[in-house]
Amino acid sequence: MASFEKVNYTLRPAKSIERKMLCECFRRLTPFSEIESYRYVGFGSTYFSDFSLIHRSLGISNLISIEREEESSERFEFNLPFRSIDLQMGQSTDLLPELDWSPRTILWLDYDCKINADVLADVATFCRSCTSGSVLVVTVNSQPDSESDQCRLKSLTRRVGESKIPTDIDPSRLGGWGTAECSYRIIGAEIESTISHRNGVLPKDNKLDYRQLFNFHYRDSARMLTTGGVVYKQCELSETNACRFEQLDFVRNAGDAYEILVPNLTFKEMRHIEAQLPRGEGGIEIPLDEQDIVAYERVYRYFPIFVEAEL
Repeated sequence: MASFEKVNYTLRPAKSIERKMLCECFRRLTPFSEIESYRYVGFGSTYFSDFSLIHRSLGISNLISIEREEESSERFEFNLPFRSIDLQMGQSTDLLPELDWSPRTILWLDYDCKINADVLADVATFCRSCTSGSVLVVTVNSQPDSESDQCRLKSLTRRVGESKIPTDIDPSRLGGWGTAECSYRIIGAEIESTISHRNGVLPKDNKLDYRQLFNFHYRDSARMLTTGGVVYKQCELSETNACRFEQLDFVRNAGDAYEILVPNLTFKEMRHIEAQLPRGEGGIEIPLDEQDIVAYERVYRYFPIFVEAEL
Protein backbone atom coordinates (compact mmCIF):
# COMPACT_ATOMS: atom_id res chain seq x y z
CA MET A 1 0.00 0.00 0.00
CA ALA A 2 1.36 3.45 -0.96
CA SER A 3 2.13 5.82 1.92
CA PHE A 4 -0.53 8.34 0.82
CA GLU A 5 -3.14 5.60 1.28
CA LYS A 6 -2.07 5.02 4.87
CA VAL A 7 -1.34 8.56 6.14
CA ASN A 8 -3.26 11.79 5.72
CA TYR A 9 -0.33 14.16 5.27
CA THR A 10 -2.48 17.22 5.94
CA LEU A 11 -3.15 16.10 9.53
CA ARG A 12 0.37 15.79 10.91
CA PRO A 13 1.03 18.76 13.21
CA ALA A 14 4.81 18.39 13.54
CA LYS A 15 5.15 18.00 9.77
CA SER A 16 2.95 21.06 9.25
CA ILE A 17 5.14 23.09 11.60
CA GLU A 18 8.25 21.91 9.75
CA ARG A 19 6.81 22.98 6.37
CA LYS A 20 6.14 26.50 7.63
CA MET A 21 9.61 26.78 9.17
CA LEU A 22 11.20 25.67 5.90
CA CYS A 23 9.17 28.25 3.96
CA GLU A 24 10.27 31.02 6.31
CA CYS A 25 13.87 30.03 5.67
CA PHE A 26 13.36 29.81 1.88
CA ARG A 27 11.96 33.36 1.92
CA ARG A 28 15.42 34.59 2.94
CA LEU A 29 17.04 33.45 -0.32
CA THR A 30 16.35 36.79 -2.04
CA PRO A 31 20.02 37.98 -1.97
CA PHE A 32 20.59 35.29 -4.64
CA SER A 33 17.48 36.17 -6.68
CA GLU A 34 13.77 36.86 -6.26
CA ILE A 35 12.19 33.87 -4.56
CA GLU A 36 9.47 33.77 -7.23
CA SER A 37 12.15 32.90 -9.79
CA TYR A 38 13.11 29.69 -7.96
CA ARG A 39 11.98 26.23 -8.97
CA TYR A 40 10.55 23.82 -6.40
CA VAL A 41 10.95 20.06 -6.83
CA GLY A 42 9.41 17.60 -4.39
CA PHE A 43 7.25 14.58 -3.77
CA GLY A 44 3.73 15.97 -3.58
CA SER A 45 1.80 12.76 -2.87
CA THR A 46 -1.95 13.05 -3.46
CA TYR A 47 -2.25 15.90 -0.95
CA PHE A 48 0.39 18.25 -2.44
CA SER A 49 0.52 20.05 0.93
CA ASP A 50 4.04 21.40 0.47
CA PHE A 51 3.29 22.54 -3.10
CA SER A 52 0.23 24.49 -1.98
CA LEU A 53 2.22 26.20 0.78
CA ILE A 54 5.24 26.92 -1.43
CA HIS A 55 3.09 28.42 -4.19
CA ARG A 56 0.76 30.42 -1.96
CA SER A 57 3.34 31.77 0.48
CA LEU A 58 6.36 32.23 -1.80
CA GLY A 59 4.76 32.74 -5.22
CA ILE A 60 6.84 29.99 -6.86
CA SER A 61 5.09 28.71 -9.98
CA ASN A 62 7.85 26.54 -11.46
CA LEU A 63 6.87 23.32 -9.68
CA ILE A 64 7.80 19.69 -10.33
CA SER A 65 6.31 16.78 -8.42
CA ILE A 66 7.94 13.36 -8.75
CA GLU A 67 5.69 10.40 -7.91
CA ARG A 68 6.86 6.80 -7.99
CA GLU A 69 3.43 5.10 -7.79
CA GLU A 70 2.87 5.07 -11.57
CA GLU A 71 -0.23 2.89 -11.24
CA SER A 72 -1.91 5.82 -9.41
CA SER A 73 -1.05 8.49 -11.98
CA GLU A 74 -4.71 9.34 -12.67
CA ARG A 75 -5.29 10.00 -8.98
CA PHE A 76 -2.26 12.28 -8.78
CA GLU A 77 -3.40 14.18 -11.85
CA PHE A 78 -6.91 14.58 -10.43
CA ASN A 79 -5.55 16.03 -7.17
CA LEU A 80 -3.14 18.55 -8.71
CA PRO A 81 -3.96 21.87 -6.98
CA PHE A 82 -2.40 24.05 -9.71
CA ARG A 83 -1.91 23.46 -13.41
CA SER A 84 1.62 24.88 -13.14
CA ILE A 85 2.76 21.66 -11.41
CA ASP A 86 4.70 19.42 -13.79
CA LEU A 87 3.79 15.91 -12.66
CA GLN A 88 6.53 13.40 -13.49
CA MET A 89 5.85 9.74 -12.83
CA GLY A 90 8.74 7.42 -12.01
CA GLN A 91 11.62 6.91 -9.61
CA SER A 92 13.49 9.98 -8.42
CA THR A 93 16.80 8.22 -9.11
CA ASP A 94 15.79 8.06 -12.79
CA LEU A 95 14.11 11.46 -13.15
CA LEU A 96 16.36 13.82 -11.17
CA PRO A 97 19.43 13.26 -13.41
CA GLU A 98 17.29 14.20 -16.43
CA LEU A 99 16.25 17.62 -15.07
CA ASP A 100 17.74 20.89 -16.31
CA TRP A 101 19.58 22.16 -13.24
CA SER A 102 20.28 25.68 -14.50
CA PRO A 103 17.37 27.26 -12.51
CA ARG A 104 18.00 27.90 -8.85
CA THR A 105 16.14 25.06 -7.19
CA ILE A 106 14.66 24.11 -3.84
CA LEU A 107 14.66 20.30 -3.78
CA TRP A 108 12.85 18.57 -0.93
CA LEU A 109 13.57 14.85 -0.96
CA ASP A 110 10.75 14.08 1.45
CA TYR A 111 11.00 10.31 1.80
CA ASP A 112 8.84 8.14 4.01
CA CYS A 113 11.47 5.37 3.87
CA LYS A 114 14.68 4.93 5.85
CA ILE A 115 17.99 6.09 4.48
CA ASN A 116 19.25 3.84 1.68
CA ALA A 117 21.47 3.87 -1.41
CA ASP A 118 18.78 5.53 -3.56
CA VAL A 119 18.45 8.40 -1.06
CA LEU A 120 22.20 9.00 -1.25
CA ALA A 121 22.12 8.75 -5.05
CA ASP A 122 19.50 11.54 -5.18
CA VAL A 123 21.54 13.67 -2.78
CA ALA A 124 24.60 13.20 -4.99
CA THR A 125 22.65 14.10 -8.14
CA PHE A 126 21.64 17.42 -6.62
CA CYS A 127 25.14 18.22 -5.34
CA ARG A 128 26.73 17.39 -8.70
CA SER A 129 24.32 19.51 -10.71
CA CYS A 130 22.69 22.35 -8.75
CA THR A 131 23.19 26.05 -9.42
CA SER A 132 24.62 28.31 -6.71
CA GLY A 133 21.91 29.51 -4.31
CA SER A 134 20.01 26.23 -4.53
CA VAL A 135 18.71 24.46 -1.42
CA LEU A 136 18.57 20.76 -0.61
CA VAL A 137 16.24 19.32 2.06
CA VAL A 138 16.23 15.60 2.90
CA THR A 139 13.71 13.85 5.14
CA VAL A 140 14.04 10.18 6.11
CA ASN A 141 12.30 7.83 8.50
CA SER A 142 14.63 7.38 11.47
CA GLN A 143 12.65 5.02 13.62
CA PRO A 144 15.11 2.43 14.99
CA ASP A 145 14.68 -1.09 13.74
CA SER A 146 13.06 -3.23 16.44
CA GLU A 147 16.09 -5.49 16.58
CA SER A 148 19.27 -5.93 18.60
CA ASP A 149 22.03 -3.32 18.40
CA GLN A 150 24.14 -5.41 16.03
CA CYS A 151 21.15 -6.22 13.82
CA ARG A 152 20.35 -2.50 13.55
CA LEU A 153 23.87 -1.82 12.33
CA LYS A 154 23.70 -4.71 9.84
CA SER A 155 20.37 -3.43 8.52
CA LEU A 156 21.75 0.09 8.09
CA THR A 157 24.88 -1.26 6.40
CA ARG A 158 22.76 -3.34 4.05
CA ARG A 159 20.74 -0.28 3.01
CA VAL A 160 23.57 2.21 2.42
CA GLY A 161 26.71 0.09 1.93
CA GLU A 162 29.58 -0.48 4.32
CA SER A 163 31.67 2.37 2.89
CA LYS A 164 29.02 4.91 3.97
CA ILE A 165 28.92 3.88 7.64
CA PRO A 166 30.91 6.21 9.96
CA THR A 167 33.90 4.30 11.28
CA ASP A 168 33.23 5.35 14.88
CA ILE A 169 29.58 4.31 14.92
CA ASP A 170 28.53 2.62 18.16
CA PRO A 171 25.79 0.03 17.53
CA SER A 172 24.49 0.50 21.08
CA ARG A 173 23.59 4.10 20.24
CA LEU A 174 21.29 3.37 17.30
CA GLY A 175 18.22 3.29 19.54
CA GLY A 176 16.09 6.34 20.33
CA TRP A 177 17.25 9.26 18.20
CA GLY A 178 20.56 7.47 17.52
CA THR A 179 19.36 6.25 14.10
CA ALA A 180 18.49 9.85 13.15
CA GLU A 181 21.91 11.08 14.30
CA CYS A 182 23.67 8.40 12.24
CA SER A 183 21.52 9.12 9.17
CA TYR A 184 22.31 12.81 9.56
CA ARG A 185 26.04 12.06 9.51
CA ILE A 186 25.76 9.81 6.46
CA ILE A 187 23.76 12.39 4.47
CA GLY A 188 26.15 15.18 5.47
CA ALA A 189 29.16 13.13 4.40
CA GLU A 190 27.54 12.43 1.01
CA ILE A 191 26.91 16.15 0.46
CA GLU A 192 30.43 17.16 1.44
CA SER A 193 32.19 14.43 -0.57
CA THR A 194 30.13 15.10 -3.73
CA ILE A 195 30.73 18.85 -3.59
CA SER A 196 34.43 18.29 -2.91
CA HIS A 197 34.67 16.02 -5.96
CA ARG A 198 32.78 18.57 -8.08
CA ASN A 199 35.11 21.35 -6.94
CA GLY A 200 38.08 19.39 -8.25
CA VAL A 201 37.16 20.22 -11.86
CA LEU A 202 35.78 23.74 -11.31
CA PRO A 203 37.75 26.97 -11.81
CA LYS A 204 38.58 28.84 -8.61
CA ASP A 205 35.79 31.43 -8.96
CA ASN A 206 33.15 28.71 -9.38
CA LYS A 207 34.08 26.44 -6.48
CA LEU A 208 31.19 25.64 -4.16
CA ASP A 209 30.52 25.52 -0.44
CA TYR A 210 27.66 24.00 1.52
CA ARG A 211 26.07 25.65 4.55
CA GLN A 212 23.81 23.44 6.63
CA LEU A 213 20.55 25.06 7.70
CA PHE A 214 18.35 22.21 8.92
CA ASN A 215 18.61 19.43 11.44
CA PHE A 216 15.06 18.71 12.57
CA HIS A 217 13.88 15.84 14.71
CA TYR A 218 10.13 15.30 14.96
CA ARG A 219 7.56 12.57 15.34
CA ASP A 220 3.89 12.50 14.45
CA SER A 221 4.17 8.72 14.65
CA ALA A 222 7.63 7.44 13.63
CA ARG A 223 10.79 9.37 14.41
CA MET A 224 11.81 11.48 11.40
CA LEU A 225 14.96 13.41 10.47
CA THR A 226 15.10 16.40 8.16
CA THR A 227 18.46 17.87 7.23
CA GLY A 228 19.81 20.06 4.43
CA GLY A 229 21.11 23.47 3.50
CA VAL A 230 22.20 25.83 0.77
CA VAL A 231 24.92 25.29 -1.86
CA TYR A 232 26.67 28.44 -3.05
CA LYS A 233 29.72 29.65 -4.92
CA GLN A 234 32.57 30.62 -2.63
CA CYS A 235 32.64 34.01 -4.37
CA GLU A 236 29.00 34.49 -3.26
CA LEU A 237 29.71 34.27 0.45
CA SER A 238 28.42 37.83 0.92
CA GLU A 239 25.06 36.90 -0.64
CA THR A 240 24.85 33.85 1.61
CA ASN A 241 25.59 35.91 4.71
CA ALA A 242 23.03 38.51 3.60
CA CYS A 243 20.30 35.86 3.86
CA ARG A 244 20.67 36.10 7.66
CA PHE A 245 19.60 32.49 8.14
CA GLU A 246 21.05 32.51 11.66
CA GLN A 247 18.32 34.92 12.80
CA LEU A 248 15.86 32.01 12.70
CA ASP A 249 16.09 30.14 15.98
CA PHE A 250 15.38 26.75 14.37
CA VAL A 251 18.31 26.96 11.95
CA ARG A 252 21.06 24.49 12.82
CA ASN A 253 24.52 24.39 11.22
CA ALA A 254 25.85 21.44 13.21
CA GLY A 255 24.77 18.19 14.84
CA ASP A 256 22.64 19.73 17.59
CA ALA A 257 19.14 18.92 16.35
CA TYR A 258 16.09 21.14 16.72
CA GLU A 259 13.33 18.91 18.02
CA ILE A 260 9.84 19.94 16.99
CA LEU A 261 7.67 19.18 20.01
CA VAL A 262 3.90 19.46 19.67
CA PRO A 263 2.09 19.87 23.01
CA ASN A 264 -1.54 18.73 23.24
CA LEU A 265 -3.39 21.92 24.15
CA THR A 266 -6.96 23.13 23.85
CA PHE A 267 -7.82 26.16 21.69
CA LYS A 268 -8.50 28.16 24.86
CA GLU A 269 -5.10 27.24 26.32
CA MET A 270 -3.33 28.20 23.08
CA ARG A 271 -5.13 31.56 22.85
CA HIS A 272 -4.37 32.32 26.51
CA ILE A 273 -0.64 31.64 26.01
CA GLU A 274 -0.49 33.63 22.77
CA ALA A 275 -2.08 36.66 24.43
CA GLN A 276 0.95 36.84 26.74
CA LEU A 277 3.66 36.40 24.10
CA PRO A 278 6.36 37.43 23.76
CA ARG A 279 6.91 36.86 27.44
CA GLY A 280 7.84 39.63 29.79
CA GLU A 281 9.49 39.25 33.17
CA GLY A 282 6.78 37.12 34.74
CA GLY A 283 5.48 33.68 33.97
CA ILE A 284 2.26 32.67 32.24
CA GLU A 285 -0.55 31.86 34.65
CA ILE A 286 -2.26 28.75 33.33
CA PRO A 287 -2.75 25.24 34.78
CA LEU A 288 -0.20 23.59 32.47
CA ASP A 289 3.25 22.12 32.90
CA GLU A 290 5.94 24.68 32.10
CA GLN A 291 7.45 22.32 29.52
CA ASP A 292 4.19 22.40 27.52
CA ILE A 293 4.08 26.19 27.67
CA VAL A 294 7.69 26.45 26.48
CA ALA A 295 7.09 23.92 23.69
CA TYR A 296 4.12 25.92 22.40
CA GLU A 297 5.99 29.21 22.80
CA ARG A 298 8.70 27.91 20.46
CA VAL A 299 6.35 26.93 17.63
CA TYR A 300 3.14 28.95 18.04
CA ARG A 301 3.81 31.03 14.93
CA TYR A 302 3.85 27.86 12.83
CA PHE A 303 1.25 25.85 14.77
CA PRO A 304 -1.55 24.36 12.62
CA ILE A 305 -5.15 24.79 13.69
CA PHE A 306 -7.34 21.86 12.67
CA VAL A 307 -11.09 22.45 12.74
CA GLU A 308 -14.01 20.61 11.22
CA ALA A 309 -15.42 22.49 8.26
CA GLU A 310 -17.59 21.80 5.26
CA LEU A 311 -16.16 23.49 2.18
